[in-house]
Amino acid sequence: MHLMLESLAFAFAVACAALMGFAIQRGATCTVAAVDDLMVRRSVARLASLLEAAVWVGGGLLVARTLHRLPALPAGYPLSARTVAGAALLGVGAFVNGACVFGAVARLGSGQWAYALTPLGYYAGCASVDRVLGSAPTPRLPYGSPVLEAPAWVAALFVAFVLWRVAAPLPGLWRSAAAAVPGAWREALRGRIWSAHAATTVIGLAFLALLLVAGSWAYTDVLAELARGMVGDVVTRSVLLAALLGGAVLGGWTAGRLGSARIAAAQLLRCFGGGMLMGWGSLLIPGGNDGLILVGMPLAWPYAWLAFATMCTVIAAAQWLCGSGPRSPR
Repeated sequence: MHLMLESLAFAFAVACAALMGFAIQRGATCTVAAVDDLMVRRSVARLASLLEAAVWVGGGLLVARTLHRLPALPAGYPLSARTVAGAALLGVGAFVNGACVFGAVARLGSGQWAYALTPLGYYAGCASVDRVLGSAPTPRLPYGSPVLEAPAWVAALFVAFVLWRVAAPLPGLWRSAAAAVPGAWREALRGRIWSAHAATTVIGLAFLALLLVAGSWAYTDVLAELARGMVGDVVTRSVLLAALLGGAVLGGWTAGRLGSARIAAAQLLRCFGGGMLMGWGSLLIPGGNDGLILVGMPLAWPYAWLAFATMCTVIAAAQWLCGSGPRSPR
C-alpha cells in the first residue's frame, strides 16, 4: 500500500510538472516579454501576473503550514554584492538569449529548437562558474521564512483572495471549464494563447502542488545540481524535468504551433551564450529566474525580491540601449 501511494504521488508530481510546461508554453510566459510590455506598452499585466504566481505559492504554503502539511523548504540567503552581480548577469543572459528560463521552455514548445541550447548553456555556466568567477560559498540565513512566521489570520486572508479569484473567473481557461459544454476542454487545450494571468496562475498552482508532493523543485536547480555533481535522486528529478519540457511541447502541438523553425548559427550562439550567462548569475545569487519567482519570492526572502527587481532593471536597460524588444513569443 505504501509503495502504491508513493507511485501515485510520483505520477501526480509528473502530471503537475507537465501542466507547468503546458502553461508556460501556452501563456508565452517570459520576464523579458513582461519588461517589454512595461516599457513599450506601459502595461504591467504580464509583470503583475508573474508576481501573482509568487502570491499563489506563498499563500498556499501558509495554508499548508496551518494544516501541518508543510514540506521541507530551502533556506534563504543574505543580501550581498553577489546577489546584485548575479541578478545583473541573469538579466543580461535573458536579454542575449531573447527569453528567460520560462521563455526558453515556451520557445522549445513552439518548435524553436535552437532554444535547446539554452539549458545546455545554463548547464555549462553552472559547471564553469568557479573557474570563471571564482568560488565563494554563499552562507544561508539562520532563521526561517517570514511568510511561515505569519499569524494564522494571514492564511485566512489568502483563502479570501482565492474565493475572490474563483468568483471572478480566470480569463480563458477557467471560463472554458466553467462553461461545462461539450468540447469546452478541447477549446481550452487548442488554438489560443492563454492570458498571462491564466497561465501564471496555473503555473503557480501546479508548482505549489508539486512542491507539496515532491519537495522544492525548479528545473534550473536540477541543471545546476547536475553540473556540480550535487543532485539527489537524479532519476526522479530528471523525469520531472522531462515532463516539464514534454508539457511545453504538448502545448505547442495542440495549439498547432509546433513547427520546425530554421536554425541560424547566430541564434545558436545567442541561446548557448545567454544560457551560460544565466547559469553564472544563478549561482552567484543563488537561484534561477524560476526559483526566484516560485520559491524565493513566495517565501519573502529579500535577496530573491532584490534579484528579480535587478534582473528586470537590467533587461529594461539592455532593451533601451539596444533599441530592440524581446524575441520571446507573445
